[in-house]
Amino acid sequence: MQTDAPTRPGPEQYLAAIEADSARVVQALSDVEESAAVPTCPGWTALDLARHLAEVQHAWAGNVREGVTTPTQAEDLRVADPLPEADGLDATLALLSEATGELLGALRGRSPEQPAWSWASDQTIGFVLRRQAHEACVHRLDAELTAAPDGSARTLVDAMLAADGVDELLHLVAEFTPAASHEDPAGRPVRVVASDTGTTWLVTVDAGAGAIEVATADPADGTVRPQAILTGTGEDLLCAFWGRPPVSDLHRVGDPLLIAELESILTRAR
Repeated sequence: MQTDAPTRPGPEQYLAAIEADSARVVQALSDVEESAAVPTCPGWTALDLARHLAEVQHAWAGNVREGVTTPTQAEDLRVADPLPEADGLDATLALLSEATGELLGALRGRSPEQPAWSWASDQTIGFVLRRQAHEACVHRLDAELTAAPDGSARTLVDAMLAADGVDELLHLVAEFTPAASHEDPAGRPVRVVASDTGTTWLVTVDAGAGAIEVATADPADGTVRPQAILTGTGEDLLCAFWGRPPVSDLHRVGDPLLIAELESILTRAR
């Protein structure tokens, strides 16, 4: 729970984001060499980026379409129905467009509460919708920075979607790191603030365990006094946490080492 939290995007908003950002990936990469380096994904080329997103979307489309509910079923389907091979970037971008259509077709009309396998504790269609929207968003930024490393081709991320992406990432990292201990004096609170939406998260950082815990609520009455505050727009927080360049620098107040540890934990968990 966040103080002054925006409404979480609904299924149609997630679907629209998947469609728009995936199309933007295709557009951004259409005029670059397939060997062009992706500056935000060291070692990747434009071809690698296009292939990766196509594979991800094809796999999740299959999982949803076939009603996969177990990891064994997901692995069996991955082996039985791989993304076809493609010769060159143009053909791979065409595959990506097809995979996006597959994914949208599989997800449309399904209830977010419908059971569906995932690698997280949330085993619903809602998780797939949310995760794939943010997957496409982050890789859209990668594609734009590949096309123009100076950022001139970059388009902004919707504020609500960006704040939702921050929320998703913080909770996923908390899920997959050891639980921070409220009794451990090393577990210290950081308030993360999305300045454009008013969303806040109270994050306990346990440096010894290399873990975080996200509070279910961030009281606005002054009863919790964080030892550090990290503020930025939702997009800037999202980009910084995912290792992409923010549009503007984040604002840091309080213990700089505590904020650095939070950022380090997020980096290691990516």
